Amino acid sequence: MEHLSSDMEHHQNQEQQQIQWRRDKVQELGSKGYSQREISQILQVGLATVNRDLSYLRSQAKASFKKYIDERLPEEYEKCLVGLTAITREAWNTAANTEDKREKIQALSLAKECYSMKLELLTNATVVDDAIRFVSQKSIEKAELTSSNNEDDKEAKEPDYDEDKDQLEVARDITTNHVF
Repeated sequence: MEHLSSDMEHHQNQEQQQIQWRRDKVQELGSKGYSQREISQILQVGLATVNRDLSYLRSQAKASFKKYIDERLPEEYEKCLVGLTAITREAWNTAANTEDKREKIQALSLAKECYSMKLELLTNATVVDDAIRFVSQKSIEKAELTSSNNEDDKEAKEPDYDEDKDQLEVARDITTNHVF
């Protein structure tokens, strides 16, 4: 009995490795500009399989991107601001404590550059935050609309990624106009 369980686990691991290999190939070929139909022919799998793999890869990328935005980006952003503040302080100390005119001008130039970088970080953070909020809100509205229109429809539909991209571009335009 234990041997049978071990064989099943081994078979499942092999199957998962094959699926992962295929998805990696689908992504590689897609990145090289091959169409879904061409990928299907190259890998000798059905078009529906390629479509499912691409859908899976998109959802994985979306989850990765969301995790990066939610967890990593704020930490890196904060590190940059803290670092720029420390550099600015050191630049002002150097400018105040030197008699060498060149060194003083270089230190003040560095402080000015730090202020510009901080302003750019703060401005870009607002743009990114507003764009994410806009796209999230539109996704929620779209989900609510779809849910209310298709309560009896049990069939899963492929999301319209082009529409999401259009919404992000509109959000970027709107946000940029608000910021500037």
